[in-house]
Amino acid sequence: MKISATVSSSAAAHEVMVRTDDRSQSLPVPGKNNGLGSAVNGGEFLMLALATCYCNDLYREAQRLGIPIDGAQVEAVAEFEGVGLAARNITYRAKVRSPASAEDIARLLRETDAVAEVHNTLRAGVPVRLDVEASGL
Repeated sequence: MKISATVSSSAAAHEVMVRTDDRSQSLPVPGKNNGLGSAVNGGEFLMLALATCYCNDLYREAQRLGIPIDGAQVEAVAEFEGVGLAARNITYRAKVRSPASAEDIARLLRETDAVAEVHNTLRAGVPVRLDVEASGL
């Protein structure tokens, strides 16, 4: 599976597209009032990526484990202390609405944490590189 995201920004327009393999979709992300960039910042999107990944994986893992869930809420939080500094204190929490036992829900939360791909990517410290050759407009 290949996943990508593209932001096209100018004073005239702001467009955000995401793609997984052959399926692409537009996301309604407003531009800044001055037209220069997104009104939503990268840190917010990073926390959204963590929350979304874990939420989606909760449903996947609940089905695999045979644990019924009626709803989930996931919140991810990080501290960004300055320009160019990596996030610190990244934490997340999840609430699951389910008729299952507290023990089963705790198992679901732990097993989902172990397989959440975005979380494991950050934990592994995967290198990120700029492809300067492809950076021209």
